[in-house]
Amino acid sequence: MDNIPININGELLDIAKILRRNMTRHEKHLWYDFLQKYPVKIYKQRIIDNFIADFYCYQARLVIELDGSQHFTDEGQSYDEARTKVFEKYDLQVLRFSNRDIDERFEAVCAMIDKTIKDRIR
Repeated sequence: MDNIPININGELLDIAKILRRNMTRHEKHLWYDFLQKYPVKIYKQRIIDNFIADFYCYQARLVIELDGSQHFTDEGQSYDEARTKVFEKYDLQVLRFSNRDIDERFEAVCAMIDKTIKDRIR
């Protein structure tokens, strides 16, 4: 994996801080019940270019996104595609999960994140 330096829009810092303090129920579940104690450091609400990723693992160059209902509209899907393209230009892999995945398949979501991180840091 290339280690392409990531541009950060400092104007988003205050918004990222607010988002960290006000995570959604699904983000809190994933964070407190899996990611926070994961043996590889994972950051929440990390600024990447002009976007704020839900979760980011620097060592694995991995972005983890949780998608609520707004992401399944035409506008939401177009926005997510644009975000993903920006993330990928930094050689980041993006994993997307719906809130329903968190509710109904939490262990499978965690297993996929774990496998992806392990595969990417080898």
